[in-house]
Amino acid sequence: MTLTQLEIFSLVAELQGFTSAAHRLGISQSAVSHAIKGLEQELGVDLFRRHQSQVELTDIGAQLLLRARAMLGLAGTLQQEAADARGLKRGTLRIGSFGPTSSIRLLPRILARFHQDYPGIEVHIDEGPDRQVVQWLDERRIDIGFVVLEQERYDTFPLFTDEMVALLPANHTLAKRPALALKDLCADPFILTEAGSSELVSRLFNTARLTPNVRYRCAQLLSTLDVVSRGEAVTVVAQASLPLTPDPRYVQRPLVPAVARSIGLAVLDRRQSSPAALAFIRAAQSLDYSSVI
Repeated sequence: MTLTQLEIFSLVAELQGFTSAAHRLGISQSAVSHAIKGLEQELGVDLFRRHQSQVELTDIGAQLLLRARAMLGLAGTLQQEAADARGLKRGTLRIGSFGPTSSIRLLPRILARFHQDYPGIEVHIDEGPDRQVVQWLDERRIDIGFVVLEQERYDTFPLFTDEMVALLPANHTLAKRPALALKDLCADPFILTEAGSSELVSRLFNTARLTPNVRYRCAQLLSTLDVVSRGEAVTVVAQASLPLTPDPRYVQRPLVPAVARSIGLAVLDRRQSSPAALAFIRAAQSLDYSSVI
């Protein structure tokens, strides 16, 4: 069993295909098949079920994938610790990011500072909903992730705090009020944005023992803004997730009582994190985010 085999196994599982993995790695499909076949023969189990152009993990394959990613992560940490002794000139850092707040407001500034100090570190960024970033951490697909705090299972590092706001069509009767309570938003059709802080929004209503009239669910914030702009629904979003240039078709209003949202970085275990991940955290913590909104 080699690290190369484990890397190929992990990528085939992620992309659900031998051809896709071969293209990503820049090798032939036969080389990918040979690596997987050799690994299966050595372990004595089938790792994948083949379905024409796609494959899916067997039950034992899914179990072993977590171990493989842990081993690859450890190997990467060893390589980066050696690179750290040489001044962190080489290495790879995998980051999970969600929504406009982290992907647009925070990440570019942090990367600029990080690359200034460590230009040789290759950075891979995966984007998805906040809950998916947490899943990627658990699966060890990423080294570090932007998360909505609190996250008790991980080592976390707070960076930035904004507020949740109500978002309304500009001509809505409630738009005349300077602030709104959650109960004010329960009568109208409500849109829930799956990308971003949907779990936080749902938890706010549940805690207040209120039930919004969820009529729409959108995967992207842009779709949510479009629905609100057309006057079809109201919603609650994080202030920092909104575009820098306001759209006259909708308005934002603070919630009463105010609801803060904290964004930070998370790693599975700081003691086992790579030097590159720790350097990224230091770069992130060195910045002033007061002008983000």
